Amino acid sequence: MRTLGLAVICAALGACAPVPSPMVDAPRDPHKSERPPPQYKIVGPGKTVPEPGFAALSEYKRRVAHRIVQTSRETYAAPMPEVLKSIVVLEITVDRTGRATAVSVYRSNGYRYLEKRAIASVARAAPFVPPAPGLLRGYSSVSFLETFLFRDDDYFQVRSLVPNEKLF
Repeated sequence: MRTLGLAVICAALGACAPVPSPMVDAPRDPHKSERPPPQYKIVGPGKTVPEPGFAALSEYKRRVAHRIVQTSRETYAAPMPEVLKSIVVLEITVDRTGRATAVSVYRSNGYRYLEKRAIASVARAAPFVPPAPGLLRGYSSVSFLETFLFRDDDYFQVRSLVPNEKLF
């Protein structure tokens, strides 16, 4: 009982200790930048806009998606159903020559055969148009996520080609 009482008193006193303000007391990391992420540039006090490379990634994703749809027979162009059977998100890595060097499931709801179908559609569509040097930013490849929207008959749309106003 005495030990329990001592523990309660220590906890109460610890809760009363002053907490250093991270803005005032915390040492600044000289290697940490206060700037926005690299895909944004500063255009005025507190305002940022996407860099051209960021817009280029979304355009590159649309080109890859268009190639996937071009080479797949299991796609649909009809309006999106209110309820989808499955949503499969793939992480796709494309090297500087346009070759898909890695394709993996990033997220899924468990329909393994639809995951395999999405992966196979990427493999079938490759090689893709090579990414621009500005998109690579000095790296040997670029990676991005692409979403496959499957309806009940197992046909799919690729998210990068679906206008925002048609989504849910």
